[in-house]
Amino acid sequence: MNFSLIICTYKRPQVITKLLESVFLQNLVPNEIIVVDSSPDVHTKDLLKGDKYRGLKYYKVGKEDQGLTRQRNFGIRETNEDIEVITFLDDDIILEPDYFENLIATYSEKPDAIGVGGYIINEVDWRKAVKLSTFNEFTKDGYTRNLGSRNLLRKKLGLLSDKPPGFMPEYSNGLSIGFLPPSGKTYPVEFFMGGVASYRKKLFKSLSFSNYFEGYGLYEDMDFCIRASRLGQLYVNTSARVIHNHAESGRPDHLKYGKMVIRNGWYVWRLKHPQPCLTNKLKWYATAILLGGIRFGNVLTTKNRSAALFESLGRLSGLVDLLFHKPKINQ
Repeated sequence: MNFSLIICTYKRPQVITKLLESVFLQNLVPNEIIVVDSSPDVHTKDLLKGDKYRGLKYYKVGKEDQGLTRQRNFGIRETNEDIEVITFLDDDIILEPDYFENLIATYSEKPDAIGVGGYIINEVDWRKAVKLSTFNEFTKDGYTRNLGSRNLLRKKLGLLSDKPPGFMPEYSNGLSIGFLPPSGKTYPVEFFMGGVASYRKKLFKSLSFSNYFEGYGLYEDMDFCIRASRLGQLYVNTSARVIHNHAESGRPDHLKYGKMVIRNGWYVWRLKHPQPCLTNKLKWYATAILLGGIRFGNVLTTKNRSAALFESLGRLSGLVDLLFHKPKINQ
């Protein structure tokens, strides 16, 4: 099965080279690798020149194609005609050697798959379940993890979803892909993480990444997956494993990020559930206020107090803005 890898990057020259090193060490290497760079400088371009990355297709884009969703759409247009699957990786990812081998094999194992997501292994502390889980734990397929303080409080208040991980409840804010255990199994989902994603190329005849999500594009992956899941089945293969290093460069300021959490979160919720009942509306806003309050409390409990403060203010600004200017949903 011929497949492409598209990497969108912005001001992370050293980070993307580490990713590419892990790509070229794969048991199964992509048929083509496309880097779409929107950096204002030439540092990334200079590092990718030469024979070390032979065959790599590098594109430096201007303002009209800047931003994660625009860069992805640009990369899709540049793929070869014989490509059957397009994969995407964030530039701060490091792959295990069999990542692509396991990811691409899923399309043969699951013929109904329209998209397959990979699995991040370094963000959650899972352990083998040796007893029944307690109130503050989550157990699935023989593995247990802590719920975490935020989800534990939501559980106590009746605001935690009982749907499986990767499915959005009627009031949004469901269990993330981080609640799928490292079992090696493949799980059906409605959404997965855009930084370790893949889709059949034919899907892009009907869909493209939405330009509503400007710049950093928080929740753009959720938006695309929700629309894609109307056309076919999505899966996460937990044997397609990566490490996510969370590079700080290229991220938006904390005030803007906080506002995106609210507005973009509202957008994908109403994309999935256009007409929620009053109870589910109240649950969504209650969850947003609760999580915003917890983030504000981090001003007293974390070292990076400035980040917590400005993100909290951004969340508050986003909530107030929703009262007067709700986003227009592009179905």
